[in-house]
Amino acid sequence: MPTLNGVLETALYVDDMSRARTFFEEVMGLQAFTADHRFTAYDVGRSSILLLFLQGETLETVVLPREMGTIPPHDGQGRVHMALAIDADQLASWETRLAEHGVEIEGRTHWPRGGESLYFRDPDGHLLELATPGVWPNY
Repeated sequence: MPTLNGVLETALYVDDMSRARTFFEEVMGLQAFTADHRFTAYDVGRSSILLLFLQGETLETVVLPREMGTIPPHDGQGRVHMALAIDADQLASWETRLAEHGVEIEGRTHWPRGGESLYFRDPDGHLLELATPGVWPNY
């Protein structure tokens, strides 16, 4: 059986790319690897990439230059969920940062394995989670 090494990319589909970039750069402190009018790619640590796609802009096959290949169409809709891993000693700092930016914490969970999660929304209504170690058996 071939093995998997982890999730490399997570994608969110947004209605307003400028608004989404402002949130993920100013509130979450991310820096874009690359961006154009229809997408932005962010390094979220540990070989993970967060991709933001402008809703409806990925419905056609993308043909890459110099015979590099193609990317098939994809899209998504609705409010989805993603979790970002943080160190336990960073939880209070994140809580303060979110409050400073007017981001409401919708929920908090204390997991049986000792982890803790904070839940909040991005401007498109996606449910984001900051999770400390102890949420899952492997984290």
